[in-house]
Amino acid sequence: MSLVDTIRNTLVPVHREGYPFIGAFFAATLILGYFSTSLFWIGLILTAWCAYFFRDPQRVTPVDDRLVISPADGIVSAVGPAVPPRELGLGTTEMTRISVFMNVFSCHVNRAPVRGRITRIEHRPGKFLNADLDKASSENERNGLVIESPNGTVAAVQIAGLVARRIVCWAEAESNIGVGERFGLIRFGSRVDVFLPLGATARVAVGQTAVAGETVIAEFGGDPATLLARVS
Repeated sequence: MSLVDTIRNTLVPVHREGYPFIGAFFAATLILGYFSTSLFWIGLILTAWCAYFFRDPQRVTPVDDRLVISPADGIVSAVGPAVPPRELGLGTTEMTRISVFMNVFSCHVNRAPVRGRITRIEHRPGKFLNADLDKASSENERNGLVIESPNGTVAAVQIAGLVARRIVCWAEAESNIGVGERFGLIRFGSRVDVFLPLGATARVAVGQTAVAGETVIAEFGGDPATLLARVS
């Protein structure tokens, strides 16, 4: 592998949503640098962090309809039964919910957990509580996608957090989406909930690190045995 290839593979692309923010950070850095060298370096570090936040790396996604893939980078914060948000029209019956919490250092590009047809997209205003709290699912600002997959109805809900103030969704209702396909992002700390039919078996544990587009978080038709986990 040549040096050029090594550099190209090391540098991670930045999503276009981040360009205005990176430009603003860099402009502020130049202004601060006019008055203070120390402020210039602080601003440069913050500009680099902003570019890092909006990174959009390629992911290798398992293509298997039995598998449910993580929609976000972060820590699995909840696994268990829960009633989906009312606006999604999925009724009051509990579904299997798997939550992935993203901090300000996580990659915030969100990806489809399954393939299928997007039948509904609903945005609801709300609070900006810490996204790691369980009640954030029902009280925070959120945007939900309902996907008719080969194994039933699946919902992916983007939830704003304590710092997050903007949910971005590029997907459109009545369109098809592939597993691992990018559908949106949330700016500066947040969470994504996946709601699955009760027949799905969770394949992750609370506290586990998930990688969007790669980590298998659940499986359809798998052994319903309780997942065992160990911290080491």
